[in-house]
Amino acid sequence: MSSYKYTFKKFIKDWMLIIGMLAGAGIYLIYNSLDFLHPAGPYLETAVRIIQPLLLFAMLFLSFCKIEPTQMRPHKWHLWLLFFQGGWYIALSLLILWAMHSDGNLARLILAQRIPIEAAILCLICPTATACAVVTGKLGGNMAGVVTYTIIINLLVSILVPVFVPLIYPMGGLSFSTAICKILAKVFPLLILPCLCAWMVRYLFPILHSKLLQYSDLSFYIWAVSLTLALLMSTRAIVHNEGAASVLLGIAIASLLSCLMQFLCGRLIGSLYGCRISAGQALGQKNTVFAIWMGYTFFDPIVSVAGGFYSIWHNCFNTWQLYRRRKEQESLRTRDAIIEKD
Repeated sequence: MSSYKYTFKKFIKDWMLIIGMLAGAGIYLIYNSLDFLHPAGPYLETAVRIIQPLLLFAMLFLSFCKIEPTQMRPHKWHLWLLFFQGGWYIALSLLILWAMHSDGNLARLILAQRIPIEAAILCLICPTATACAVVTGKLGGNMAGVVTYTIIINLLVSILVPVFVPLIYPMGGLSFSTAICKILAKVFPLLILPCLCAWMVRYLFPILHSKLLQYSDLSFYIWAVSLTLALLMSTRAIVHNEGAASVLLGIAIASLLSCLMQFLCGRLIGSLYGCRISAGQALGQKNTVFAIWMGYTFFDPIVSVAGGFYSIWHNCFNTWQLYRRRKEQESLRTRDAIIEKD
């Protein structure tokens, strides 16, 4: 019986993320198919919008508790990742702006594919996920470096998005300063505040801090629950989108290519500085809830679906990475046991 329990527990832990993804999508599809549940929809949506930020706050707070403030410093690979994200975002934005004010076959071709291009823009400029530090730690990467980059890229996004998006989508009544404030208001409670609280606990309540460090896997399970809610909301965004199937397919392909390119380029950049895992995760793992909000707020609403698709792609890749990491660790333990016997 104990062996069965161990096997079941190990199965749940190994496939936690896939289970969370399937649960999130499945729960929403079941809800959507049962009409008698629909009146509860607004209340359930409100509950999710309250619970999800709290989970993200708790997860990031626990991650910050593990990081010494002195560990959070800029690295050279941060600069290259910023150039990559900012450069692609600016280049593609200017490409659409040129096509809008030009006449010719190339301009018409670009405008015909405007929605997928904007989906790629959203996926490229979207900041690093708050859960990225949790996955990076599980993969053996530098959590402090990832958290530092998460803060820096959010600040860059708060500047670049208000500057370039109005050129493509003029926002009546929304000034540059107002747009920055909207983004910072979305970022501060889930990024800066957990950091300040974690450092306060570290220095003012050391006993509590040491107890929190004992729950090393808690942030991972919080992420699994948060992932379920994120996939639920992503599925909702995809199901209720009124775009044509061809448009949704173009967005799905654009988000998939953006995901693969960012993980690959992040790892290539990171390998030059001995932090392949950290840089790959920092560039590839995105705050897709923020991407969906940013799509609705600053872009054509259909573009926000890119955040839902990207959530699927990067979490599938993370699941594969975590599975491979566990297999490598099991192989090392088996090898060490054999060596000890000999």
